[in-house]
Amino acid sequence: MFRAALVNDPFEDPVVYLDSKYRRDGILFDLGDLRNLVPRNILKVRHVFVSHAHMDHFIGFDHLLRVRLGRERPLRLYGPPGFLERLENKLRAYTWNLVENYSDDFTLTATEVGPSERVTRRYRCRTGFRPEGEEIARFEDPLFETYLAEERLFSVRADLIDHGIPCLAFRFEERNRINFKRNVLDELELPTGAWLMDLRQRILDGEPDDAPVRAWWKDGQGGTAERILPLGLFRERAVKISPGMIISYVTDAVFTRDNVRRIAAVAAGADLLFIEATFLHAERDKALLKRHLTACQAGWLARLAGVGRFVLFHFSPKYRGQEREILAEAEAAFRGEKMPEPAEVGMA
Repeated sequence: MFRAALVNDPFEDPVVYLDSKYRRDGILFDLGDLRNLVPRNILKVRHVFVSHAHMDHFIGFDHLLRVRLGRERPLRLYGPPGFLERLENKLRAYTWNLVENYSDDFTLTATEVGPSERVTRRYRCRTGFRPEGEEIARFEDPLFETYLAEERLFSVRADLIDHGIPCLAFRFEERNRINFKRNVLDELELPTGAWLMDLRQRILDGEPDDAPVRAWWKDGQGGTAERILPLGLFRERAVKISPGMIISYVTDAVFTRDNVRRIAAVAAGADLLFIEATFLHAERDKALLKRHLTACQAGWLARLAGVGRFVLFHFSPKYRGQEREILAEAEAAFRGEKMPEPAEVGMA
């Protein structure tokens, strides 16, 4: 039910946008330049996961805020250690003396994610986005074993990787997908419609078989027709349940043994991995110095994690015109035809 795509050209700022096929629900991974994302999609976003606060990953926050001001729908942000201070510096940079004129009190809730605790603060438009209501949650399990966000349709986990600074890598896990068999609905003389969204959610929630389901539709004469049927009938005959999609997002990581271990866990078995490939492997020494991945390293990590498909992004502008070379290098590593030297990950 969720679809994911890069917002920008792979040479431009990193941003991945996920949206639901059936619901007004959007997710962003990173906040680079957002001008290629249309306002109607920005207005869908409920969760934003920021890997780190380098300019090319966070400059889009101002655009996001500008589009969302005066809107009722709240927004949740997540970022690495130091994130709250940087967010608050952005919010303090503007004058908020006219916000009382907005009909809706737009609210931000931001969480700073550390290795053993999370700090959450709330910011409201009508108070000039002053921080309030701080909550601190500590946990004993490793960061990756706990959820940043748990929703009815998806969950998100993260781990901290090394980019010279702490940087978050993310794993999005969709709940089981529920599809309806059109031929069975036809046999039951039931049309498709909005009522199926409610039924889908009730099945995901595990409601009992005897729970009544109201199927309704326009009768063509300005009225509404309906039938009441037990949920178990649909569960038994009309539903196909399949595993949900797993999408991982990895950017700005130096190629070290510890990062390899963490990235492999974040991306394990993912249907789709978005992974940076900033340099060609011939410049792996420069990649190490800049604390980024090469295309070969990205493809090898995708192979190691057993992903179904990967998308490369965050190319250095110096390689414009060499996209095919970058992709070919990563594909060769993914197929096992090329790999980093064992010594590069401390495995010699």
